Amino acid sequence: MQKDDRNMEIPTTTFQKITYPEGPQVLKFRGLSAFPGVEHLITTRLGGVSEGIFSSMNVSFTRGDDPAHVMENYRRVASCFGAGPDRIVCTDQTHTANIRVATRADAGKGVTVEKDYRDVDGLLTNEPGLILAGFYADCVPLLFYDPCRSVIAVAHSGWRGTVQQIGARMVQTMQAEFGCDPAMIHVGIGPSICRNCYEVSEDVILEVQRSLGDAAVKEVATPNGKPQKYQLDLWKCNELILLQAGILPEHLEITDLCTCCHPEVLFSHRATGGKRGNLGAFIMLTTDKAR
Repeated sequence: MQKDDRNMEIPTTTFQKITYPEGPQVLKFRGLSAFPGVEHLITTRLGGVSEGIFSSMNVSFTRGDDPAHVMENYRRVASCFGAGPDRIVCTDQTHTANIRVATRADAGKGVTVEKDYRDVDGLLTNEPGLILAGFYADCVPLLFYDPCRSVIAVAHSGWRGTVQQIGARMVQTMQAEFGCDPAMIHVGIGPSICRNCYEVSEDVILEVQRSLGDAAVKEVATPNGKPQKYQLDLWKCNELILLQAGILPEHLEITDLCTCCHPEVLFSHRATGGKRGNLGAFIMLTTDKAR
């Protein structure tokens, strides 16, 4: 019940562009889509009911949008998984590297029921039917799947989460909780702000240096000619962190889409001066066994 989308005029080789009958126009990693044991999608701005600066597929209740519009958007997203919004489990993002194991008792939290946890920027589960959700508007969405252990995860990695290495922490948590082998985990680094658009101050670069080391910081950051200003590559930062954590290069998909370059299709905090909604990254284990 899917068809190729003709409305998202954004160049990409990393993602499939899909329109669902309910309306959502979404992105899917090509590699991750090949697995029968998992479903995932990353929303765009298109295919929802929100209006104005939230137009139209906003999935945030906290930015001032009409809650009825947000709930309808969640209903549409959940329908893409053959489920209702009461199956979604949301992060509670505060730019930490805190991770929570989601269970069936968490179903609906953040959408149909209140969350009873705080400060959680990553979720993982081995339970089919739960839709894990994280939120973005320039920060980096990370999606994880271990087809051997049937474990999924989602993480939010802005610059603070990146210097705290939430990607590596998620890999370690998948190992500790479910016995995952990093060499078997597949990871997608999703649409987010690119190096050319992401100007940061020297204090951020110093944090990156402390986290990744002198050699790495030369690879991920370049002075841009302004006093104490740099261009930072969060995509490369997360790639280096995940490779160091044991993810194989051939199991890593890296975005070729910048949110700030395409604000008409993807919400971008920088491009809109904060007047925007949120994108969502969603992932669910199916009841099918992974091959």
